[in-house]
Amino acid sequence: MTALTRFQDHGVLVTGAARGIGAAVARRLAEEGGKVLVTDRDLPEAEKTAAGLREQGLTVEAFECDVADRGSVEAAVAHAVGTFGALDVLVNSAASCTPDVPLFEDEPDDTWARDLDVTLTGVYRCCRAALPHLAASGRGAVVSIGSVNARLDFGNHAYSAAKAGLGSLTRTLAGHAAARGVRVNLVEPGTVRTSAWDGREDELDALRGLYPLGRVGEPADIAAAVAFLASRDAAWITGTALRVDGGLTAAHSGFHAVVRPPGV
Repeated sequence: MTALTRFQDHGVLVTGAARGIGAAVARRLAEEGGKVLVTDRDLPEAEKTAAGLREQGLTVEAFECDVADRGSVEAAVAHAVGTFGALDVLVNSAASCTPDVPLFEDEPDDTWARDLDVTLTGVYRCCRAALPHLAASGRGAVVSIGSVNARLDFGNHAYSAAKAGLGSLTRTLAGHAAARGVRVNLVEPGTVRTSAWDGREDELDALRGLYPLGRVGEPADIAAAVAFLASRDAAWITGTALRVDGGLTAAHSGFHAVVRPPGV
């Protein structure tokens, strides 16, 4: 457990927190003293995650929240404020990523719309509901989980477009919210080892060679970056997109392997 206490007595809401990056963020902020509401469409899994953290003496509750539904989002925000007395930090981790069909022209409207609605509009819904409370706290912070898919072509048309939209929303909302004392930032992960890769370990091993730092990410890597941006250590940072990608978008390892073979 970290010795930091940057979120002591902070009310925190994390979406998509039943597993993966969201669960790691919930753990990290709770370990640093936060009172965390783990929200997810999968309530049983969210409750399991919350129970595991409570067993470690952390202040964590679970609540069902579908970011595609305005009423569900507003209920989750109200529950966090009512339970913790305030809402100081919102972390938007919920997303939808549907595999591409072979031909772009065969992409169905409904899957395209679903990925954008959850991944981009869901963040809009959460920020809209939370912003008055974040402003009232006097130390409000929003951190959303983006993706390197917003920067380069890694497939997944709708998901990538939504993550690119998050970059714009982060900037415009940061400009709007600054006068109200709320900071808004974005973390853009590269490949992270989560349950989405279950059964695809061979692919993960192959991807390691594309990363200058020699490995794919772990959920804790992303949680650490979120904790920094949500904390007062980042008090003069807003509207920023922080890439946490092992150097993937900074250096092309495959190119260097061709033009400058190892050992030459």
